Amino acid sequence: MAAIGNRLTLLAFVVVAGVISFGNNNMVSGQCRGDLNGLMSQCAVYVQKSGPKAEPSGECCKVVKSVDVPCVCGHIPKEAEQMISMDKAVYVAEFCGVPLHRGMKCGSYTIP
Repeated sequence: MAAIGNRLTLLAFVVVAGVISFGNNNMVSGQCRGDLNGLMSQCAVYVQKSGPKAEPSGECCKVVKSVDVPCVCGHIPKEAEQMISMDKAVYVAEFCGVPLHRGMKCGSYTIP
């Protein structure tokens, strides 16, 4: 059962990566620094809507630190927010040493 959940989460992130890279937000891949595919593959399990917040792995944090998180936050499509917890995504960024400023928008989510 957990394997199915992990596959669905990974699939969701692949879809999100495709939307970010090739959809209406084509500028993300050209303007936002970092490995978006790595972000999706290493951190997907930590930002899925189901389950509790969990400390991300070292591999996830390494990728988070290499990505321009505020830039990516500015280009999160609504479809992605249906699959991921924006609260968990902010938690992961902050845990990994990439603090996001209070009041900043990440998709439609406003950071408290």
